[in-house]
Amino acid sequence: MNDAPRETVAARSHAASTTDGVRLAVLISGGGTTLRNLLERRAAGQFAPTIALVISSSATASGLKFARDAGIESLVISKSKELDTTAYSEAIFGPCRERRIAWVVMGGFLKHVGIPADFAGRVVNIHPSLIPAFSGQGMYGLKVHQAVLDYGCTLTGCTVHLVDEQYDRGPILAQRCVPVLAGDDAAALQRRVFREECRLYPQVLEQLARGEMQVVGRRVQVVSAGERA
Repeated sequence: MNDAPRETVAARSHAASTTDGVRLAVLISGGGTTLRNLLERRAAGQFAPTIALVISSSATASGLKFARDAGIESLVISKSKELDTTAYSEAIFGPCRERRIAWVVMGGFLKHVGIPADFAGRVVNIHPSLIPAFSGQGMYGLKVHQAVLDYGCTLTGCTVHLVDEQYDRGPILAQRCVPVLAGDDAAALQRRVFREECRLYPQVLEQLARGEMQVVGRRVQVVSAGERA
């Protein structure tokens, strides 16, 4: 986001009245469970945007199999010592630019990557807590849920947000709450939060693809078709 004082997502030229044909790239590092969820919903007719590209930071990421099985182009772009932040950013976003990707979707992507100016406001992530709680560098996977339990929280959830130059700091697009139950361990809590992620993330991506969200500063508004005209 580059800390721009005003960002209106819905006003961007890639926003469309229908999500058919809106091209997504999904970035993964491991199991690709978020990618699998989106592919399953698309196969069931519940998710219209096209997943046109999958980029993995690891050649051994098991999520690459979901891309292969679905016939989706996939690339492996590892973060080597030879690539500084700028070079790694170009390695990731260059292929997205070439393939006319409208939205870049983080799906368990664990590498830090700079956001180029032409993709500011077009990179989305989901985090398994209610940001700003239990977020930031190093907070991912079971670590988040164990931290929630250790703190004694009775409520947690998930957050969809835009991605900027810092971990989990971009404007919040949507959040859902999940109760912490007596007897929960980190794995049980993770499973329950992930079920909510599977519902929330596709809904927000559909809204973004339709141009139904306006982000001004750090606040988001859902707008109707008439308001977008």
